[in-house]
Amino acid sequence: MERLDFLPFETSPRCELKMLSSGVCTSTVQLPGKVAVVTGANTGIGKETAKELAKRGKYLCRARVYLACRDVQKGELVAREIQTMTGNQEVLARKLDLADTKSIRTFAEGFLAEEKHLHILINNAGVMMCPYSKTADGFEMHMGVNHLGHFLLTHLLLEKLKESAPSRVVNVSSLAHHLGRIHFHNLQGEKFYNAGLAYCHSKLANILFTKELARRLKGSGVTAYSVHPGTVNSDLVRHSSVMRFFWLLFSFFFKTPQQGAQTSLYCALTEGLEILNGNHFSDCHVAWVSAQARNETVARRLWDVSCDLLGIPMD
Repeated sequence: MERLDFLPFETSPRCELKMLSSGVCTSTVQLPGKVAVVTGANTGIGKETAKELAKRGKYLCRARVYLACRDVQKGELVAREIQTMTGNQEVLARKLDLADTKSIRTFAEGFLAEEKHLHILINNAGVMMCPYSKTADGFEMHMGVNHLGHFLLTHLLLEKLKESAPSRVVNVSSLAHHLGRIHFHNLQGEKFYNAGLAYCHSKLANILFTKELARRLKGSGVTAYSVHPGTVNSDLVRHSSVMRFFWLLFSFFFKTPQQGAQTSLYCALTEGLEILNGNHFSDCHVAWVSAQARNETVARRLWDVSCDLLGIPMD
């Protein structure tokens, strides 16, 4: 596979990008021979992201796109749907339960045995407003799935990303991170718990992880970005009847999943974005983050605590 000196992907034709106020990824970058993994790709933003990645390239020369899903049967249905829609038969569904580190390790082992390259990792899956519950490993569900699950997955695939450089990691966060705090003494929510704030805390963790990952990977050819997709009409609020009512009432004003996927696609595909490594994006622009999200000390401590919780050796 040909390595490009600066651009992470081929362009045909070479495109001029516009920063549209509506937040549309206008890149025409093509992905022949590239490999992408999208978590939570059987629905919503993840599905639309995977669909767009699968389209890019000439017939029989497109990306291989892995739909990493908790419900693999739904994932397989979506994979076939995308295959039919795009003509790309290299859309594959694989089991990945981010609430279980055994499942994450099994997915990574299978992927690494199957693939020689990984160019795009989009950590898209997430939970929101869950009643207090724990993952298979005893982590509070929001922190366990939204942060620790993706932290472990990225760690397990990192060498493959480095070998495939230039490559990218995109972490889907939220504007809700502004209300988040990292309470190291209550990371698992056992001392006090609020479902809404737990979601905000995990979204802050996504941004801190992205910034620390970018710092550690500087010069490796792997870059990382976090994104706020916007308020999207999806099933993310399935755990909260209040939020479901709110979503129904105001859904006319929300983005569609396709619109919500645009900033993830922008960060995965845009040429020359390496200079903005570690930044947070919204509507295909660099976005302001909270003071907490800019705290390098907290970011480094969260990295170390995450390694300790997951049994990852610290460097």
